Amino acid sequence: MAKNKRDITEKGGNTGVQDFLNKLAATPTAHAADTRGRLLFAMDATASREPSWDTACQIQGDMFAQTATLGGLDVQLAYYRGYKDFRATPWVSTSADLIPYMTKVRCLGGQTQVERLLRYAVRETSKQRINALVFVGDCLEEDVDQVCTVAGELGVLGVPCFLFHEGVEPTASRAFKQIATLTQGAYCRFDANSAAQLRDLLAAVAVYAAGGRKALSDFSHGKGQAILQIAHQLGPKAS
Repeated sequence: MAKNKRDITEKGGNTGVQDFLNKLAATPTAHAADTRGRLLFAMDATASREPSWDTACQIQGDMFAQTATLGGLDVQLAYYRGYKDFRATPWVSTSADLIPYMTKVRCLGGQTQVERLLRYAVRETSKQRINALVFVGDCLEEDVDQVCTVAGELGVLGVPCFLFHEGVEPTASRAFKQIATLTQGAYCRFDANSAAQLRDLLAAVAVYAAGGRKALSDFSHGKGQAILQIAHQLGPKAS
């Protein structure tokens, strides 16, 4: 696939983080200041993800804890596993409400359901706008063209998708990059050794969804390097 400005290549270390933050900074403002942000947090819960599931649980807890002081983020967890098993929690407003749902999930072998996930996001945002979709997964076993067609619908509806790819599976890499491009989101690869980087990047997306650029800039003071980098990219812009 031809290189696209929304793709993030494996340059390693701070360069990869900076590339992702550049993409996030270029994403359209999340929502109006007088409305609550809504973030759909989606995960592949098939058997291949089991070794890293506990880490993901901890990361998502940190992610939503970072937005606690903003008071403007509603979150829904969606996941798939097993034989056509797709589930979504109610929308919740605090990390404490979401974590029990996450920790009860057990991975189960089965095919990926990325297209089903994206179709669900289309339906949800048609009812009430979703400001960002975060997806964490490692592979894709579906028709890429069909998946990307639905991603295009999300792009038209203004829902950026931020895809975090665990591992190096090439089909998933190509498809996830295209989904990011079609929705004006971003793609980033990670592995078991980059959990801290993933946590910071997820926190950046959550803060962005909760309050847009200004909230992220305000939140950056005294925080980790990734948050400081994106605040620098945003400069004086406001949501």
